[in-house]
Amino acid sequence: MFPITVKNMGTVEYLSAWQAMKDFTQQRTHETTDEIWLLEHPPVYTQGIAGKSEHLLFPSSIPVIKTDRGGQITYHGPGQIIMYLLLDLHRRQLGIRQLIRKMEGAVIDLMAEYAIVASGSQDAPGVYIHGAKIASLGLKIRRGACYHGIALNVDMDLAPFTAINPCGYPGLQVTRTKDLGISDNKEVLAARLAQSFIAQLSQYSMKDNYSHGR
Repeated sequence: MFPITVKNMGTVEYLSAWQAMKDFTQQRTHETTDEIWLLEHPPVYTQGIAGKSEHLLFPSSIPVIKTDRGGQITYHGPGQIIMYLLLDLHRRQLGIRQLIRKMEGAVIDLMAEYAIVASGSQDAPGVYIHGAKIASLGLKIRRGACYHGIALNVDMDLAPFTAINPCGYPGLQVTRTKDLGISDNKEVLAARLAQSFIAQLSQYSMKDNYSHGR
């Protein structure tokens, strides 16, 4: 099992975090320890590489930043856990699809700890509860490593999602752990989410091996 360092970074402006991820990935070597960054962002919409402007339904005072992750548009703000994953995929022998399944699995397992049934989606990566999205995913692969990661809605204002088609899906509902009866705060949930993801990384099944080989 390769080591991984978890860092709690508090509130970080999106552009600062994005630049730090790019710098980390550009400068890393084969010996660089993988890291998980836990943080939250001030209010911001981020639009992925393939993002279409029509998914922003009307302008607001919240800035829109075109970023280098996959996917369409989403919202980040206070009360949402951001878990950025800075991993050497070659070293871990992880394919992109495997990684996405493990990201979804980390959230699904976390929700299961609170007796809540969640699921992923082959068509729209993310984690859903009764059809409402609780967590969104985004990744960038560069030099055999990844950055970006998971956004989990905890106790955030969901109103800004009404100004967009979340992740490019008109009418997609979003939810948060607060509305699911989970009373633990974002610090507790962030720590548990990180541990859940690390547990996912330690699981290497025959199915994973087959998927990677494909």
